[in-house]
Amino acid sequence: MSEPRTRLRGVRGATCLQEDDAQEMFEAVGELVQTMMTENEVSDDDVVSLILTSTPDLTCAFPAAGARAYGLVDVPLLCAQEINVAGGLPKVVRILMHVESTRSRSQLRHIYLRGAEVLRQDLKHTR
Repeated sequence: MSEPRTRLRGVRGATCLQEDDAQEMFEAVGELVQTMMTENEVSDDDVVSLILTSTPDLTCAFPAAGARAYGLVDVPLLCAQEINVAGGLPKVVRILMHVESTRSRSQLRHIYLRGAEVLRQDLKHTR
């Protein structure tokens, strides 16, 4: 039997901050990155790139700095501002992590922490 084929996959995640605070940003993003990687059995070498967004009310730091502090120092990272939608959840950082994986899309675990679970109640793999 042949080994499973490695494919490029996207893993989603989000976390909420209590305050617009750089230290909390670094901790929350680091926690999110670590959980996304652990839950999907991804190593640093499997990570191709990350797109990180934050809501307009977060101006204390770049979310990518939290990923760098976690240890993703040689991975391409891109930060962007989330669309300012009326009634949207405040103080949210979202991540789209591109990884090389043998998992199928249905086997991926998308991670929502610190109150961000309300963003995707349809996903069964929230924490």
